[in-house]
Amino acid sequence: MKPLFDRLFCFLGLLLFSLLLLFIALLIKVLMPGPVFFIQQRTGRQGRTFKLIKFRTMKVASGKSSGSFDAGDNSRITPFGQFLRKTKLDELPQLFNVLKGDMSFVGPRPEVKQWTEVYPEKWKIVHLVKPGITDNASIEFRNEEEILAQSDDPIKTYREEILPRKLDLYIDYVNNQTFLGDLKIILKTIKVVIKG
Repeated sequence: MKPLFDRLFCFLGLLLFSLLLLFIALLIKVLMPGPVFFIQQRTGRQGRTFKLIKFRTMKVASGKSSGSFDAGDNSRITPFGQFLRKTKLDELPQLFNVLKGDMSFVGPRPEVKQWTEVYPEKWKIVHLVKPGITDNASIEFRNEEEILAQSDDPIKTYREEILPRKLDLYIDYVNNQTFLGDLKIILKTIKVVIKG
């Protein structure tokens, strides 16, 4: 049921948002010189890596697509990029990841290799399922950037506070996932995005 749901709604989403995707891409080109997309290696199901696609929200800097993690550093985010992040519109290109089969609509968020090497036994469980565009951890930590920006040691905060909680939520999803549960997460995500 889930693969059918993913493919069907992915096609519908791309059809529905095609003009919006094009409009955002054009605005990025005009307002933020450089590539339209931010492409980064992430770890997915069974530990396989894939290229996650987002709209670029930061000023171009060398080496940032290879898996770096600028915890709490918002200095390169552009005003338009900030808008894209707040509205989650930067995530729309991941519909192509779903279409390709690397991701699902709902599932644990894929991480860069740097963080899948932390708490590896938990990640083995998480990687039993496809990563997703949204999940309960995404909803709970929708203000993650603000938390990290206020921390004296963002890397430590992420490693010792945020990531363990995310992994608990990921594992809970793996152990209790249902189609109805996925629909509830999608509706909760839409509600959170609308509320801002």
